[in-house]
Amino acid sequence: MAALEEEFTLSAVPLGAGPDGLLGVEQSDRTDQFLVTDSGRTVILYKVSDQKPLGSWSVKQGQIITCPAVCNFQTREYIVVHDNKVLRLWNNEDVNLDKVFKATLSAEVYRIHSIQGTEPLVLFKEGAVRGLEALLAEPQQKIETVISDEEVIKWTKFFMVFRHPVLVFITEKHGNYFAYVQMFNSRILSKYTLLLGQEEKTVIQSFSASVDRKFISLMSLSSDGCIYETLIPIHPSDPEKNQKVVRSLVLKTAVSGNARNGVALTILDQDHIAVLGPPLPASKECLSIWNTKFQTLQISKELPQGTSGQLWYYGENLFMLHGKFLTVIPYKCEVSSLAGALGKLKHSQDPGTHSVSHFVNWETSQGHGLGSLNSEPSKRMLRRRKSEASEQPEVPASKQLLSTIKKDSEKHIEVELRKFLAIKRTPDFHTVIGDIVIGLLGRCKTEPSFYPRNSLMQLIQTHVLSYSLCPGLMEVALEKTDVQMLQLCLQQFPDIPEAITCACLKIFLSIGDEILQKAEVNMESVSDYSDAVQDEHMEEQPAILQNGFNPEEDNCDKELNEKPQDITDTTSCPVIPKKAALLNAILRSAYSETFLLPHLKDIPAQHITLFLQYLYFLYLKCSENATMTLPGIHPPTLNQVR
Repeated sequence: MAALEEEFTLSAVPLGAGPDGLLGVEQSDRTDQFLVTDSGRTVILYKVSDQKPLGSWSVKQGQIITCPAVCNFQTREYIVVHDNKVLRLWNNEDVNLDKVFKATLSAEVYRIHSIQGTEPLVLFKEGAVRGLEALLAEPQQKIETVISDEEVIKWTKFFMVFRHPVLVFITEKHGNYFAYVQMFNSRILSKYTLLLGQEEKTVIQSFSASVDRKFISLMSLSSDGCIYETLIPIHPSDPEKNQKVVRSLVLKTAVSGNARNGVALTILDQDHIAVLGPPLPASKECLSIWNTKFQTLQISKELPQGTSGQLWYYGENLFMLHGKFLTVIPYKCEVSSLAGALGKLKHSQDPGTHSVSHFVNWETSQGHGLGSLNSEPSKRMLRRRKSEASEQPEVPASKQLLSTIKKDSEKHIEVELRKFLAIKRTPDFHTVIGDIVIGLLGRCKTEPSFYPRNSLMQLIQTHVLSYSLCPGLMEVALEKTDVQMLQLCLQQFPDIPEAITCACLKIFLSIGDEILQKAEVNMESVSDYSDAVQDEHMEEQPAILQNGFNPEEDNCDKELNEKPQDITDTTSCPVIPKKAALLNAILRSAYSETFLLPHLKDIPAQHITLFLQYLYFLYLKCSENATMTLPGIHPPTLNQVR
């Protein structure tokens, strides 16, 4: 069941919002810090938990910021564009934007996109896209025109799909709408025409999108007050062709069809969306949460001071301009169920939060008897929540642990970490774990003797980390030749770059068997691979083979008349079981052959030969049974071997 908590403002100072509102609200490199760009000259960094600004930067008089500032997660710098073509880079220590790095571009910028796991992308008004690094290397490079004359970009979104960046942007020309999908792993740009169906005369006022393995789900809020969904394939059947996609109705009359002010839409999760706008022509603006799965209104909150028709959603916070102040409304949601969607589950609400009367009230339609039965449990639940809140320490446990990491011993950190992991998980658990890992790795860099291996292993086993969340983790493990940690990362992380995967393979193949025998390795993927007479068998091999023949054998007919070798001689595992387990982790990890192959040239030929021998051994093992599978709990599949 969805719930909106009590709202709060980030600053008592009105923001310089123009008639169209703010330019944007963007995530910073810290989980509770956000960059807010007004429609004039200023960028402000806010810390949500403290409800106050941490820094403010302005361009000089006569200049104007033309697209929202973003954070480069790779360098922790901020990027903004003013006067359409002038790009600025700065960090927290800088005071005057006029004195920071400046690059003047050859074409006008529409938007800069930046997300975790990849470099920022610059989208130009003519539809061309460039990576930030390539653009900084040659700012005056020629920018091509992608979209047609009079075609204007209306909305854009940046995703990571299978560790590869995907950019989608929507354009409009003479009332017709088009979607462009740019795949950066294959450099494919696909164009789709959005067919509006019977509502051809409507104007699309707001877009939002989510992505899964196969489709981009594009939600649109039209001037008729209805919400529609369009499924755009990530991998088009014919990229060269302008394809057509049809939208389908999701919610009817979510907002008033003739709203005078702007309306907004954003996807919250798989089943919920937030809609900003007046439900009826004469009503005040509201923030409404809808369940798209059951097409029901979950909760609505009136905004009497009006809004700019803009809505941003990060983590569990909704951002909007309420009056002239930037307002945050925390959003919570339990797992969707039919009972929850119909309002049969009783939930305590804040005094300022209520379901507006012009929507069907599913709760009261069940009768007063059911409500009286549920009233007492609700009171007990409320008292229990108050009791739990009063018992919480003033300083969060995560901050206490981060403070411990900075100065205490490895053993003490390990004990405190174990206590922290025993606490009930909070909604931001994965980001907190990421901050803890970054704190540990930061101390590793400043103190070479500090290597909290046990603590890092505990954190990896929480199953919430990824390579993009803590890229330095595997780099440290590679430096320490920590094969157990590398194996665990390969098993847990879904987004490891191919260069890192290849570096792991190089270490696994080169490490000596004597060293490996002393290491702790997960052996679940290996079952009876080794041959007890492997070493003896290897000694019996001819010392020199020329073109596959032994030079001591001078009669080919003699070899043909001999009996074939015993199958056990040709299926002996060429590596010890622990090395086999490590190589299996490579085979079972997620990677693209296209991006992996260039890095294989860095591995010595004898190690590549050994790896190929092991793959051939696995293939023969698969062929020994009808199911074409390998023994073990989590062995590689036949497709992964081939």
